[in-house]
Amino acid sequence: MNQKRKVSVKQKKRIALGFLLLCLLLVGLTFRIGWHQIVRADELTEKAREQQTQDVPIAAKRGTIYDRNGKELASSITCYSVWVRPAQLLKDSDGNALPEEKVTSIAEKLAKITGQEAEEVRELITRKQALVKVAKYLDKETADQVRALKLSGVQISEDNRRYYSLGNFASQVLGSVTDDNTGRTGIELEYDQYLSGVSGRWVRNIDVAGNELVDGSEEYHEAKDGLNVVLTIDEAIQYYAEKAVAEGMEKTNASRIMCLVMDPDTGEILANVVSPGFDPNHATVPDDEAQKEEFSKLSTEEQNQYLFKLWRNPIVSDTYEPGSTFKLITVSSALEERVISTSDTFSCNTYVDVSGVKLHCWSPRDHGTQTVKEAVGNSCNPAHAKIALKMGKERFYKYLNLYGITDKTGVDYPGETSSIMYNIDDVGQVELATMGYGHSISVTPVQLLTAVNAIGNGGDLLQPHYVKALTDSEGNVVKEYDKTIVRKVLSSKTAREMRDIMEYVVSEGGGGNAKIPGYRVGGKTGTANRVDEGTGKYGQYYYASFLGMAPMDDPQVSILVVVDSPKGAFYGSQVAAPIAKSVLQDTLRYLGVEPEYTEEEQAAMEGNYTVVPDVVGKEFSEAVGIIGGKELKYSRPKDTRDDDNFIVAAQYPKAGTKVKKNAVVYIYKE
Repeated sequence: MNQKRKVSVKQKKRIALGFLLLCLLLVGLTFRIGWHQIVRADELTEKAREQQTQDVPIAAKRGTIYDRNGKELASSITCYSVWVRPAQLLKDSDGNALPEEKVTSIAEKLAKITGQEAEEVRELITRKQALVKVAKYLDKETADQVRALKLSGVQISEDNRRYYSLGNFASQVLGSVTDDNTGRTGIELEYDQYLSGVSGRWVRNIDVAGNELVDGSEEYHEAKDGLNVVLTIDEAIQYYAEKAVAEGMEKTNASRIMCLVMDPDTGEILANVVSPGFDPNHATVPDDEAQKEEFSKLSTEEQNQYLFKLWRNPIVSDTYEPGSTFKLITVSSALEERVISTSDTFSCNTYVDVSGVKLHCWSPRDHGTQTVKEAVGNSCNPAHAKIALKMGKERFYKYLNLYGITDKTGVDYPGETSSIMYNIDDVGQVELATMGYGHSISVTPVQLLTAVNAIGNGGDLLQPHYVKALTDSEGNVVKEYDKTIVRKVLSSKTAREMRDIMEYVVSEGGGGNAKIPGYRVGGKTGTANRVDEGTGKYGQYYYASFLGMAPMDDPQVSILVVVDSPKGAFYGSQVAAPIAKSVLQDTLRYLGVEPEYTEEEQAAMEGNYTVVPDVVGKEFSEAVGIIGGKELKYSRPKDTRDDDNFIVAAQYPKAGTKVKKNAVVYIYKE
């Protein structure tokens, strides 16, 4: 009896314990269900939605960049991208995780088709992300090969890739884009908000195998293509400039050459060349094979610095000392302010004493007494120092402000910098005098040519610009960028006087290497010592430049050529003026500007002869320009090969002799 009672108690305890455990399990299960259905409801719903929803991005087509005449310079071509949903790809039809060897096999197959490393692909497809881009910029044939694998969780989307049909052409102007088709530099960056458009999406419900659900929803948000950009750049003029600069690089062995061509009447930039350039299709490597090898040896930081320098447009983003080309600003300002007149004369005995400091002329020859026109033609430093001192710093700075030298131009290009110059309170007599002849001041090329364009158009300072209009996919103009007059700088009278002076420099002075028969070309040469980047002091190299325009009775085109650190000859008349002549000659013919030959030019053309000019008593660099202006070559004694500052003591043939074009004039030193 007692035995039976004891057994019954044990059973009851076991039943009670079992019931208690069951209750605890039920309570735990209830809490677990509640945790998932209430606390984690949003999270799990989102996961389910991700698994059942296919969201494919649809890239917007980036707008095309055209030259002013509709020539495509940058366009978007169709390509394909491979996207993977790791959660789908790495599971079988029963929802079980794939074995490692299967994952490796998938990675190897994708890598072989897309041309990637298998390990790289494996790392991508095993990421803890809902959607991963595995490959991009694939052609249709390659994309079809990926489709043929029929892998669950792998999607192919249509994409766009930037394509620059002319390669290394106007590269600093156009700029380039990043891997995600976003503007990186140049016009691509400046107008990215217009070019990029708005991406679309294709959202639909799918099953675990990636098939669309019959009762599922579908949304298609169409991409909005970007606007097209029409540049002011003329492809033909850009080509002429690039050709001339390339030839100049070979002849001068310079570090770089910059060439800017503009329409002085509108402020439109017709050509912008910087050599060396780069291929925007492969912007992250140098275009030159020899440079590629050197580039590969650089550290990551050094490579970045190299690329940033290669991509930048120094015509807008860098300053340089303009030298004698700046004398056009000094003289025009003084004439406008009536501090001087064209009939005034200035004496030169090779230097001028300013507050006890001797400021020397570039020439060892005494220029003597000279008119304003002759002083500009001789590029006489003492004369221009005196003109600046006559103005005084307040009036001198007044015109620097009017010409826009003290501020940025506002050109539609990223990274524009401003001039480097003295604060007016820090300017003494010596500083003012040196600024008068283009030293102790640093400007951007676009700043200087924009300022001098006021001389060509009758006195208006215009805002320079690279873009003419924005258009839609149908070619309709959405926005137009018209001529913008910033302010009046000169009277038409002063502008005419300055154009006459500029024409004299080319027809009679040291700018003769820019002279073109049948066209009235005006300009000014410049040579300035270059500051060494390492020491911050003037070094052994120079900026040689030429600033000009034509035809001078109604300028249609203006040009600035800056040769940075030429090896050998370094005067602007020797190395920069011939480049400008080549560009102007081709451009004027292209624009349909008919040549008008003088009787002398006509006779010389018919007889294929020219007349030897008189260069005795001239500085060597000036003599070279005058000889070049007569379509002649020159030769000098071997003992003067390293001396570009001597005075010509004799010449052969004598002045006035008729000779065949391209004949040699021999010049001698005492």
